[in-house]
Amino acid sequence: MPNDRPLDVKTLARRNAPALSYLSEGAGPAVVLIHGVGADLHSWDAIAARLCPHFRVLRMDLRGHGRSGRISGPHTLGDFVADVLDTMDACGVARADIAGFSLGGMIAQAIALDHAMRAERLALISAVCGRNAEERRKVRGRLELLKTKGIEAIIGAAEDRWFTDEFRRDHPDKVALRMQQLCANDPESYKSAYTVFSTGDLGDRIAGIRHKTLVATGENDIGSNTRMARFMHAAIPGSQLVILPKLRHSVLVEAPDTIAEMLLEFLKR
Repeated sequence: MPNDRPLDVKTLARRNAPALSYLSEGAGPAVVLIHGVGADLHSWDAIAARLCPHFRVLRMDLRGHGRSGRISGPHTLGDFVADVLDTMDACGVARADIAGFSLGGMIAQAIALDHAMRAERLALISAVCGRNAEERRKVRGRLELLKTKGIEAIIGAAEDRWFTDEFRRDHPDKVALRMQQLCANDPESYKSAYTVFSTGDLGDRIAGIRHKTLVATGENDIGSNTRMARFMHAAIPGSQLVILPKLRHSVLVEAPDTIAEMLLEFLKR
């Protein structure tokens, strides 16, 4: 962990909804960090440590992830959005810059579209939007595999999609820890996320986003690929596009310093 002090993870209890774990650190303009499927709020540790001297950083677990409560699905994209907004409300954050990774990027787009006053700027990192028919077919295939054979079947095929070969060779401990994280989360949360991926489509709406937006993805990312990144960049007026050389999907694990510098440059501009 990049922080020398223990992290004080709090829990937000809500009526008729799962409890959410969250962290609020630092002072200054608020930045909300939303992780992707299978991760937890600690996936942002190194990046949050770089942002905290300049910003108040709020990050929370998706439902069924980390210490957040388990509740049977399916969950909709609107449910994930409500979780973020509830946590912002509990922390007294009316408006914030929002950075989302993978599914978190899709949640950030939905907030900008349906709750525009809650978002200042957007950073969409390895984000998902506007899948084509072939991409949807692949997601449906993973969803069926998840339902019939369990989460281990999904995780077993994940390493080479998410990590570069060099990182897998040089950092087997970090790869193994990431795989353990993925297996520890609630299978219902995976089913919900893959359902959102295979059915939800913001592609025909994102031209309505009027926030300053950064779009970034790995050059060799398969899950949130460069086609989608270029699609979002073309659709969102005035957005900035960054393609990260050689990287695949786990940019928060492989390149936290690169992501932190990119976010700092974008948010302090």
